[in-house]
Amino acid sequence: MKNTSRLYTDLAWLWPRWGDATTEYAHYCEFVSRLVGRYARIPATTLLDIGCGGGKNVLNLKRKYEVTGLDLSPVMLAQAQALNPECEFVLGDMRSFRLGRTFDAILMDDAMSYMASPGDFEAALRTAADHLRPGGVMVVTPDVTVENFQQNRTTATPAMRTGAPDEPDVVFVENVYDPDPDDGQYETTVLYLIREHGKLRVETDHWTMGLFPLATWRRVLREAGLEVHEERYDAGGEAYTVLACVK
Repeated sequence: MKNTSRLYTDLAWLWPRWGDATTEYAHYCEFVSRLVGRYARIPATTLLDIGCGGGKNVLNLKRKYEVTGLDLSPVMLAQAQALNPECEFVLGDMRSFRLGRTFDAILMDDAMSYMASPGDFEAALRTAADHLRPGGVMVVTPDVTVENFQQNRTTATPAMRTGAPDEPDVVFVENVYDPDPDDGQYETTVLYLIREHGKLRVETDHWTMGLFPLATWRRVLREAGLEVHEERYDAGGEAYTVLACVK
């Protein structure tokens, strides 16, 4: 099955309804801010959100930092800008962007999963580290690693209701599968169950994602000149290893 990116193009209108920015995202951003405060060796006032998507993390982080968001999808950047009109957003590839300035803090979370080859993976982390000020903190959350990967895991998430008239009912069904445990990749397939006026429409998405052990994350970050600290984040019963990296 070929890769698609419909959630970031023609189906991007669904993204605001997949996860509540004021609860789920706010809890995570509070954790990120605590890590920055704990490990930063300089006053942290600026933050770069790499792979910012529709701007839900930015919505929460801008209360504490001057936030710049970067993403590869123009459609998602337009959503992020509409949600956060006072913030700066930049179109760029996380593997190779150059902004010509550095930041006190950097956030990289689930967008890193799209780095599906060792070369892309290392390029993204090293490019991010190049944009971090000495004494600053880069918070990296590996969404899926070899250690926490669950073969054939399937989850169903109902979309949030907005209260709009004639609002469609939507359910996101996400499946992860690793057809070859030796190639450092896995597949994510998403079904969008969209019911408009009771009539069902099924759309699909498919991505090839990178699957690396935590030891590889640690090694690449250290080789990029970062001191790596590990913390545990509990998201509704799911635990993640979060890496707080000091330059």
